[in-house]
Amino acid sequence: MVAALEPVFARLREIGAGEDSAIDLGKTALLLSELAHPGIVSERYMAHIRKLGADVGHRYQSLLTSGAEDNAETQLAALKHILADQYGYHGDEVRYDDIRNADLIDVIERRKGMPITLAILYILAAQAQGWNVAGLNIPGHFVVRLEKDGQRLIFDPFQRCVLLNAPELRQLIKKTVGEHAELSASYFEPVGPRQILIRLQNNIKTRLIEGEDYERALLVVESMRAIDPHEYRLLLDEGVLCARTGKAQAAMLALEEYIKQAPDQRDRQEAAILLQHIRSSLH
Repeated sequence: MVAALEPVFARLREIGAGEDSAIDLGKTALLLSELAHPGIVSERYMAHIRKLGADVGHRYQSLLTSGAEDNAETQLAALKHILADQYGYHGDEVRYDDIRNADLIDVIERRKGMPITLAILYILAAQAQGWNVAGLNIPGHFVVRLEKDGQRLIFDPFQRCVLLNAPELRQLIKKTVGEHAELSASYFEPVGPRQILIRLQNNIKTRLIEGEDYERALLVVESMRAIDPHEYRLLLDEGVLCARTGKAQAAMLALEEYIKQAPDQRDRQEAAILLQHIRSSLH
């Protein structure tokens, strides 16, 4: 780990040790962004997030004053007007896999991103009003749910807040999981801030591995372990990436711990084979 980043990791470990409900989604997402922007002052980005929330509140009150109903549709209209129409936040369909689309600081600078980063901004702006909002962990796509007085809206920040009903959600699932996939009740369960942050970092990790930047990928995995220290599967990622970056001892420690914690025998056996291969390479 780069010494200059130790204060960031110390804060992430502190956050990871706490309850999920205590995690500040915006501040922690910006803290994670600091890993790719060392020395940057993230407070101005937090100020921008607060401004989004304030502007949404003002827009909502303006709509109500103009005669709009006090319902979820009006809440969504306020969110869309401010984030999509006024500030221009949109999904990057041209370069979807650009790693900057998964970095909240870059998303704020460029006003475009991937589903989960855009969803974070919408969630934070809605939470600033005290609205009933949650992220939904749809496979391959991250969407947002708004609820008010029994009305439920599911919308896609990546597509400028288009509403998603059951048929559209089913198509999203089939596109990612396969033609035989169907909607599951679990897809409609709200996702907590820790899970959102892990999914965010997993996007960055995947892109770095695809680009064979294993050192930075390892740094990202370490950040994921800091905020979710009980997720044993990250130990396997850490072991593999340590091995690929020539850190044999660290790789063996991570894999040994993974073998202790993994509940599935087959997973343990596969990790043991990798562990033995690393040990053999040292002789």
